[in-house]
Amino acid sequence: MSDLVLENVRIPGDDAPVSVHISRGRVSRIGAAAEFPSAAPVIDAEGRHLIPGLWDEHVHMTQWALHANRIDLSAAGTAREAAAVVRSFLSGADPSVTAVGVGFRDALWPDEPSLALLDSATGSQPTALVSHDLHSVWLNSAAASRYGVRVEASGLLREEPAFALTRELGRLPDTVLDGWVRDAARAAAARGVVGVVDFEMTWNRDPWLRRIAGGFDALRVEAGVYPANLERAVAEGMRTGQEVDGGGGLLSVGPLKVLIDGSLNTRTAYCVDPYPFGGCGLLTVSAGELAALLGRARDTGFVPAVHAIGDAANQVALDAFESAGVGGRIEHAQFVRREDFARFGPLGVAASVQPVHALDDRDAADSNWAGRTDRAFPLRSLLDAGASLLLGSDAPVAPLEPWLAMSAAVLRARSDGRGPWHPQEAITREEALLASARGRSRVCVGDAADLVLLDGDPLTVPDGEFVAMPVAATMLAGRFTYDGGLA
Repeated sequence: MSDLVLENVRIPGDDAPVSVHISRGRVSRIGAAAEFPSAAPVIDAEGRHLIPGLWDEHVHMTQWALHANRIDLSAAGTAREAAAVVRSFLSGADPSVTAVGVGFRDALWPDEPSLALLDSATGSQPTALVSHDLHSVWLNSAAASRYGVRVEASGLLREEPAFALTRELGRLPDTVLDGWVRDAARAAAARGVVGVVDFEMTWNRDPWLRRIAGGFDALRVEAGVYPANLERAVAEGMRTGQEVDGGGGLLSVGPLKVLIDGSLNTRTAYCVDPYPFGGCGLLTVSAGELAALLGRARDTGFVPAVHAIGDAANQVALDAFESAGVGGRIEHAQFVRREDFARFGPLGVAASVQPVHALDDRDAADSNWAGRTDRAFPLRSLLDAGASLLLGSDAPVAPLEPWLAMSAAVLRARSDGRGPWHPQEAITREEALLASARGRSRVCVGDAADLVLLDGDPLTVPDGEFVAMPVAATMLAGRFTYDGGLA
């Protein structure tokens, strides 16, 4: 790794420009340029602001890469509209290739998906539509026949059958898929991202080793493990945080991901009170099974990351962490009982949250959790009660775009004229940046040189600029992964 000096940079919150010296991939010195003469190459940052590199703490990287190359259904307001969008894309389509759509949200549709409706729009063209939250797949008869699955009149698969089909839909040639992942990672680096926690629902280590061997170098990756593969991982000597041999210093073992309930859109998030249509959602792992699994994670060196969206699911998850005597993460924590806020900190359980979901799901939450959404997406309440926040996207459920996530956390609103949703749950920009940079509030000597140069001060730019923050450059261990014309 070559030494480098970034000259004339500003640390947010400070006025005086400084020089930042980078040696062997780490920040070695920070101070006035005259204090530390150096023979290393010098890059004039022209007064730009320097922050620690950003992480997306929850992505499905393969699904995100696929998403950009599929039919976008996010704007469909009804099942009929979604079917019409698909019909418009199928003219001349190759019947040997399954048409795949993504991003539909049926929770608030006035009509319902049906097998007959999708069949009428698609005919004999195999078609599978993946919901925005990945918890359901709407497919036609031709696709059901091709993949050997049975569907009822709705045409919908939910939860594990949907996950299994989604994995099958992602089986493309490695060269194609790896190229799409590489493009997605480069786009993330251009937004200041230096690392992701990848919860792709597969044995995830080997695809990343293949990609890195093929030249992938844009991000650090922590590859999650699922319970079905836990014993395999243990047998191979893996544990959370371990650097993976052959990963070029970029790949490490991520958390153990355990899904214990569904989602809000699919109305399968496990809740204390019933949904308007009846039922409290699904608890897919019993309390006893979860406690045993977290105990096994504790004993084998894995940090548990428990998917819990409904308030009852969050209670079950916290009880299991307490019973197993292990810390970890709750992924999503979208709906939490007030008496559970204060349990996160003492138990050592971080809340891994996706703030954009609060804006995407506000109508569904108000409909399904009516009168109780003052404790939905409760970022401020969690922080004030002593919890640690980790920000992410859950891409492709929301875009892999950290500034969008931070803006949602800070403003609780979009620029669409609607007022903020439960603004008392907003956090500050400083807190959002901290939760996006793994607790690094500012660049310090000794840090890994995973850095981002910005064209404005993220603490003071207008809201409209913050959400689309202009990134000048991104560095990983002192190496540029994105250079917007700086170097």
